[in-house]
Amino acid sequence: MTTDHVTISNDRLTLGVAPLGAEMQYLRTNDGDDLLWHGDPAFWSGRAPVLFPIVGRAVDDVIAVGNHRATMPQHGFARRSHFDLVESTATKCHHVLRASDGTRESYPFDFALHLTHELSGNTIGVTARIENLSNRPMPFGFGFHPAFLWPLPGAADKPHHVQLAAGGSPRRQPLHDDGLLDADLVPGPFENGQLELAEQLFSDGALVFPNGADSLRYGPADGPWLDFTFHNLPDLALWKPAGAPFLCIEPWHGTASRVGDGPEIGERPNSTTLSPGANKTFGYSLSVTV
Repeated sequence: MTTDHVTISNDRLTLGVAPLGAEMQYLRTNDGDDLLWHGDPAFWSGRAPVLFPIVGRAVDDVIAVGNHRATMPQHGFARRSHFDLVESTATKCHHVLRASDGTRESYPFDFALHLTHELSGNTIGVTARIENLSNRPMPFGFGFHPAFLWPLPGAADKPHHVQLAAGGSPRRQPLHDDGLLDADLVPGPFENGQLELAEQLFSDGALVFPNGADSLRYGPADGPWLDFTFHNLPDLALWKPAGAPFLCIEPWHGTASRVGDGPEIGERPNSTTLSPGANKTFGYSLSVTV
């Protein structure tokens, strides 16, 4: 675990956030129960990375903005970048990533990515604000990738579910072995907004639901629960590696490229383009009931 991190807490929750990626390192209840995956590299070294300026993989790991072409790793570079701490109180911390010579080599824009974590009662709010500080339109994708324990504390013998607040049976977009999406949607596994989690659901990788949900509940039918509400994050993915004791609940604005897509960031599925001087906010809230 990274020791160089900021801790915020109240009488219900304690949260640690590292400067590398402004990534959550742990989320604990006042009883000392961990809710967040701890990053064991035997399964996955991540905990809750932030995805920018792309979500998912690009064809051949190459992106383009006009005549500028460069390699770009899956999910972009923000998760491997150092964020500066600009504010820290007992219950809130605010980090920022600004463009550098290194980021401009692959992504030729001046930008600021602000990430704020704040606790209020049994709820954590995570907010990203992205500013275009360049003199031309700036295309990008953005997403969150937090991993939560499966099973949740005190629920080892209970089936876990994902329940969509709006109900429905969103269609999914199959993911290929190379990390690219199929062009077509297929029926998804939700039935009337309900999905009982099982290992075999993830045998082909992540479940990706374009325009999937704006709020959901994760946990056993009778609790404990994690309740999520998403802001400006219409796409949803659920993922776990084989045998891993966690579930990633990933709200995105944008997805991986589709098979056969070109490299232009602005043409990636559900990408966002900011005018010069403009900004846009994305976020989610998570309420804990244990």
